[in-house]
Formats: sequence, C-alpha cells, structure tokens
Amino acid sequence: MIKPISGFSRLSKKEKIDWLAKTYLKNQPEDVAVLRQYWNEDSHLQRLHDEFTENTLSNFYLPFGLAPNFLINGDLMAIPMAIEESSVIAAASKAAKFWGTRGGFKARVIDTKKIGQVHFKYNGNKELLNRFFTSVKPKLLQAVKPITSNMEKRGGGVLDIQLKDKTAAIEAYYQLHCEFETRDSMGANFINSCLEKFAEVFENEANKDPHITSEGKTLDIIMSILSNYVPECLVRAEVSCPVEELNENKDIEGKEFAKKFIEAVKIAEVEPYRAVTHNKGIMNGIDAVVLATGNDFRAVEAGVHAYAARNGQYSSLTHAGLEDGIFKFWIEIPLALGTVGGLTSLHPLVKLAMDILQKPNAQELMKIVAVAGLAQNFAALNSLTTTGIQQGHMKMHLMNILNQHQATEEEKKVLIEYFTKNTVTHSSAVAQLKKIRSL
Repeated sequence: MIKPISGFSRLSKKEKIDWLAKTYLKNQPEDVAVLRQYWNEDSHLQRLHDEFTENTLSNFYLPFGLAPNFLINGDLMAIPMAIEESSVIAAASKAAKFWGTRGGFKARVIDTKKIGQVHFKYNGNKELLNRFFTSVKPKLLQAVKPITSNMEKRGGGVLDIQLKDKTAAIEAYYQLHCEFETRDSMGANFINSCLEKFAEVFENEANKDPHITSEGKTLDIIMSILSNYVPECLVRAEVSCPVEELNENKDIEGKEFAKKFIEAVKIAEVEPYRAVTHNKGIMNGIDAVVLATGNDFRAVEAGVHAYAARNGQYSSLTHAGLEDGIFKFWIEIPLALGTVGGLTSLHPLVKLAMDILQKPNAQELMKIVAVAGLAQNFAALNSLTTTGIQQGHMKMHLMNILNQHQATEEEKKVLIEYFTKNTVTHSSAVAQLKKIRSL
C-alpha cells in the first residue's frame, strides 16, 4: 500500500524523481530517462523553468510554430503559435494567404475595462448600506493610491466602484463591483491588491459606524477577487470582400460558397452542440497565440465561453453576412491580455514571440489574437462547407500516425506520396506501412 509522503516539496529534483520512480514507476530506468531527456542543457534556463511552478520534474514541450502572411490593418505580420494539434498553423496560414489578397484583416479594440469584486454579506437595512457606501467610497479610492500611483502614470487605475445588491439571488449578499484599466499588463495582481485594500477599509469603516454594525447588524467580507469574465474588454476583427472574390475553389461559385458558409455560421448561432465545436476551433487559434505570448489561456478560455453564453444560450462567437454583394465575416471577443509582467520578461520564447510581433502593446496584441481566432474559424468553415474537414485534417494527422509506429524517413516519404491520392485513416496508414515493411 502506498503511503502519503511528507515534505515532498522540500526534496531536490533528483529526490522527487527517485521517489516517483520507486513509488509509482516500478523503478523503470526508461521512465526516469524520459524525464531527464527534456531537461534543458543550459542550467540557468532550467532553473528558470523550475521556478515557474512547484514540484517540477522536467519540462513539457509544445511545438512553437509560425503562421506568416497575416495582413492586419495594413501591416504584414507573422504570428507565433504554440500548439500540438495538427493542421492548426497550416489552416491559419492558408486563411491569412487567402485574405491577404482581399484587403486583409481589420481589427479594432472596442474597450479595455476589467472587473474585480468584493463579495460580502450584510444583514442590515439596504438604504443605510447605500448611504454608507456613498460616504465611504472616496476613502476606498484614497486608500489604494499607493497601489495605483504607478498604474495611473501609465494611464490606468481604478475607473469606478459600485455597490450591487444581490440579495435576490442569495440572502444578504452584496458586492463592491469595481472597474479597472490596467494598460499593457493583464493586471491580476494589481486588481487583487486593490480589491483586498477596498475590503479592508470597507469593513473597518463599517465596524466603526454604529448605524451599520450595531444591534445585531453585521457586515462580513467573504472574498475579494478579480473576474476573468471581461465583457467590456472587447476586440473586433473582420474580413470582407465582394462575393465574386470567394471563388478560390473552382468547384463552387462565390455566391454558393457564401450561402453555405453563412448558413454554417447561423447553425452555430442557434445550436449549442455545434457552437461548442465551432468555438473550440476559434480557440485553437486564440489559445496558440495566447500561450506563445505568455498569457493565461485558462482565463481567456473561461471568459470567452462565458461571453458566448451571455444571452442565456451558448452561441457562436463569429458571425457572417452578405449585403449589397459584399461578404463579411467577423468576431467580437473579450480578451484580457498583457504584454508586460508575468512570463513576458522571463520566458525566452515568450520574449522572442513578442519580438516577432514587433513588441505590441496590450491593445495591439488583442487585435492579433482576435485575428488568429477569426482566421482559424474561416479555415475550418471553408473546409467543412466544401471538401469536408477530414481531408486536410487527416493528411496533417498522418505524420502523427507514422511517428507513433516508428516509421523511417524513407517510409514516411513513400506514404506521404501515397496519401496525396488516397483517403487517410489510421487503419489505412498502418496497413500501408505494414505492406511496405513486408516487401
């Protein structure tokens, strides 16, 4: 029987691995070799990676690729992407090339407001609480001046604080709903520091006011935390062209392509089962750039999917239309991103990604990321409504199948040629590989 271990975090990396090998891996040397295989030979760089998180044993690598030829607001850009899924970078690159000759992508930031909340319970009179909040609000703003001074120099800071009554949902539940501008930083630490100071001062002032906290009336802070739902930190990206210019595929006229494409988007707008997969394809592009630039893709995912359900039903993040002979395809999406702080100044590949993107500020990065998502969705819908998704996807997936079965370079060359004219399936790839090896 395996026993709990005490003090695991204090062990050296070698000791952690030794314990793991003995306890769970039956002391298999090949398992330990895999962990060591992915250590960085540069000891300084390895120490840096080890300090990104806790109890590190090794590094988990993802491919770092590049999608070129993105014309965004008149600038030709190459977009770095970190992702393991086959065909994502190829699809994004294909969409970039397609729209590069049709005016490119247009993108603009709509707003950059971020949200944090102090959640508390109060069992007293609502009108008294409202008056108390109005009187104490200037003290709250003054209390965070030491925290906000540098941010204010960069044009950011606290935008507003509102008292919100949530007692209809939970008895005695209220919020301090706080709005922030964090400029080029994602701002999590800044926002949380401000919120905790708001909570401290708010509670202290309440306890000093006999009208608020006397005769059984209590004000209790539950928690103070930023929100990753940022529906007012919005960016829009779009493409458009005369419908006749959509005739790249010789098997389908531009008008017919537009009709099928728009119908496919409409289905994702009204059918949640389709919308989830539709939006997942968008996030293939978005997450890859967010990860490559050292941003928090989990926060982005959570906020984006909440936004997709903001009207009470999960729906498409992209939309399409045809008006006066002009085809238009667009996305509006919430993205709270940063270009300073966090991994942006620590991880060498993140720094390189920012250099590739010409050192964008946060708003510029929002535009780039939104464009990547729109391009990915266009490529997916293009395939779905014409050749089908599997033709391109499975050909890209072929290499994964061949690597799984240890195909040699010569075998790969033969099979890649074979599957240019034949449909790729896992079983057919394995069968052809066995056929080659039997000759």
